[in-house]
Amino acid sequence: MKSRGQALRDYVVRRLLLMVPTFIGITFATFALCQFVPGGQIDQMRMRLAGAGGGGEVARGGGGQGKVQLEIPDDQLAKLRAYYGFDKPLAVAYVDWLAKLVRLDFGNSFRYNEPVTRVIAERLPVSIYYGIVTTIFTYGLCIPLGTLKAIRHRSRIDTATSVLIFVGYAIPGFALGAVLSNLFSVRWPVFPLGGFESEGASQLGLLAHFSDIVWHSVLPLIAYLAGSFAVTTMLMKNSLVENMSADYVKTALAKGLTWRRAVFVHAMRNSLIPMATSAGSLLGIFLTGSFLIERVFGIEGVGLLAFEAIQARDFPVVLGFLVISSVLLMLGNLVSDLAVALVDPRVRFE
Repeated sequence: MKSRGQALRDYVVRRLLLMVPTFIGITFATFALCQFVPGGQIDQMRMRLAGAGGGGEVARGGGGQGKVQLEIPDDQLAKLRAYYGFDKPLAVAYVDWLAKLVRLDFGNSFRYNEPVTRVIAERLPVSIYYGIVTTIFTYGLCIPLGTLKAIRHRSRIDTATSVLIFVGYAIPGFALGAVLSNLFSVRWPVFPLGGFESEGASQLGLLAHFSDIVWHSVLPLIAYLAGSFAVTTMLMKNSLVENMSADYVKTALAKGLTWRRAVFVHAMRNSLIPMATSAGSLLGIFLTGSFLIERVFGIEGVGLLAFEAIQARDFPVVLGFLVISSVLLMLGNLVSDLAVALVDPRVRFE
């Protein structure tokens, strides 16, 4: 009979091994799509040449009567295909890309002509900052508020907060951000219009620099919290209400246990299980964020970078973003399972 520690170790090893074929399947499908989707770098060069020729044609010398089509010569086209890695069979190209990935070489961005790791690393601190702050506010406020709503179920406090919560949930975060920006940055210039920090803020002192970032973060954080705040609060409330009416709580009260201990120790622990199942998604929010909110407020985050890379067919950046996000997603699922096991002792790793 294995101990719980040994069973946990074996479970984690099995899950990590299963991530390998899952990762290969995700990346191969996306890599194949990037190879065949139209509008890549070579196609964009052809369109730029066509635009330079006035509809794809240019006047020939002499009388200017003849016209020729601007095209990339075949030898230059072959060199371009080799340069961008489009000259190899799909399987060979994928294996080469995977071999570079093992060495943490994501290639160079078509758009920025820089290593993908550097391009993503420049945007990553902004996304991590908003991800951490959003998570702290979401769980730091939603768990106490959900607990209060469950204890005061159907009271005036519960009704009033439910109205505010569902109104916030009904409005998309980016739409709320646009309204807030128009009101409090344009009509009443209380907060900055956008950006992560003011120009030249890095030259300020530590406290002044931090205050500048916080002042820029107020409106975007409200937009980020609008949807997740409602879902997490109602999830906590409904879970606690259900556990407060469960038989084991009634039995504990009948045996003389105080109401406070029965609710805040026994019912609360079981109510945190649904919250633990979403703990793994926190890893993903550190990276992805919301590109729509980032666009509204002009925040140079990773989510907006990935969206712009898809639009520009910057495939190395798209694949680099996919690698990081898929790894975080799989690790997040593992963290969720471990968090549930930590909260619920009935879970067995067999």
